[in-house]
Amino acid sequence: MSVTSIDSARGRGLMDGRARILVRAPAWFWAAVVVGVLVVLQGNNLFLDTDTFWQIKVGEAILAQHAVPHVDIYSWTRAGAPWMSSSWLSQVLFAAAYQLAGWSGVVAVCALAVAAAFALMVRLLSSRISIAATGVVAMLAFALAQHHLLARPHVLAMPVMVAWVAGLMAAADRRAAPSPWLLPLLALWANLHGSFLLGLVLVGPIGLDALWNAQAPQRKTLALKWTLFGIGALIACCATPYGWDTLFAARKILDLGGVLTVISEWAPVSFEHVSAFEICLLLAIAAVLYLGVTLPPTRILLALVLLHMALSHDRHIEVFALLLPLVLLTPLADRFGCPRNAAPASRSAATTAVVAAMLLIVGGAALRPIRLMADERYQPAIAALRAQNVTRVFNEDTFGGYMIWKGMAPFIDGRSELYGEQFGLDYFNAVSLQDPNVLFRVLDANRIEATIMVPSTAAARLLDHLDGWHRVFANDWAVVHVRTVK
Repeated sequence: MSVTSIDSARGRGLMDGRARILVRAPAWFWAAVVVGVLVVLQGNNLFLDTDTFWQIKVGEAILAQHAVPHVDIYSWTRAGAPWMSSSWLSQVLFAAAYQLAGWSGVVAVCALAVAAAFALMVRLLSSRISIAATGVVAMLAFALAQHHLLARPHVLAMPVMVAWVAGLMAAADRRAAPSPWLLPLLALWANLHGSFLLGLVLVGPIGLDALWNAQAPQRKTLALKWTLFGIGALIACCATPYGWDTLFAARKILDLGGVLTVISEWAPVSFEHVSAFEICLLLAIAAVLYLGVTLPPTRILLALVLLHMALSHDRHIEVFALLLPLVLLTPLADRFGCPRNAAPASRSAATTAVVAAMLLIVGGAALRPIRLMADERYQPAIAALRAQNVTRVFNEDTFGGYMIWKGMAPFIDGRSELYGEQFGLDYFNAVSLQDPNVLFRVLDANRIEATIMVPSTAAARLLDHLDGWHRVFANDWAVVHVRTVK
């Protein structure tokens, strides 16, 4: 046999071997592929929130200046005011993906992050419960998370969040302290998104669970180890360009008070209409009652904390969906006698599966055409504003991120922590006409020259009938008014 024939045979053998690996790939591989493809298929919906646009702008500025922001340079109402970006690393990743591959690159980054989060969750669940049960849980979790899958930093933090909580729960199950090697995960989370505070806070109740289940002679030593780990976690949260100020910057969002009740994603869950969350919650209650499930008090506490978060703020539903299965996995598996499954596949097989999943997801993102709804809906209105040669524009927050993207300074955008509670409440009272005097005061005090709002907004409809204001543009998505009396 010739050398060429031998090499060809070896090549076919290698390819056949890799094919067999993919055919027999573990459940987490297929979870990554399915979830990644689903995210790619809804790629256009990832950009429905215009916050994406200013996130990328900030990332581009960081890449260009090699420095993170400390003051606002985008709005005209808060120009020069102190502002820190707690999501700077996510913004850099988005900006780099956009510069490398356009909007398809941003879709690919989001799809990889979501796929990694679900692959990790499926890997953990399938080690203790059946593949069928794992699949059901994963599908329900994806259904609950889908409404908040946007091209924003919280998506990139999802796999880190799952890995961090999984590591803490594994330590609690072992009645041991977490490995110090988990701390870099929290540091990464702190640079990706402000939700890292959740990871820090969960150290307490999960550590309590470990102590609750430990033998009495071990508790004192274990409590000391968890305390030291908690101190290490606090230090890890400050491993950012902002240092200790990172904690205060993230905390600012939670201190917005009444503003949070009028921002849709921070509003409490409404059961006015039937939703996926309500259906899943009712099914979970029915399952608990039917099966007679009992849980340790500490796991009940953790479950209630996650449920409270989901009910209090709509944006936390995906946190509930991803983390609750990890909290309940061990007690439920032990309760129903589910043994641990076989050992994981070899490192080479796992590497092949990871690479294959990434190639499928990235390839799908590259081939999927992206249609930016914002360009179709808002660009004509922005052009109308530019034609009026105005600078002091009062905008609805819906337009803020897109205005920044187009090089226009907004009155307000999605950075609620920058504007503060009173500014935010005045804005919402103005556009909703809760108090018409607030609208007049905002327009006059800020010497507003033009406005851009959604046509159905109460303030926009009022301006149609108000002396001194003239409508210069309108479509189904935006209406522009210009002040005619200076």
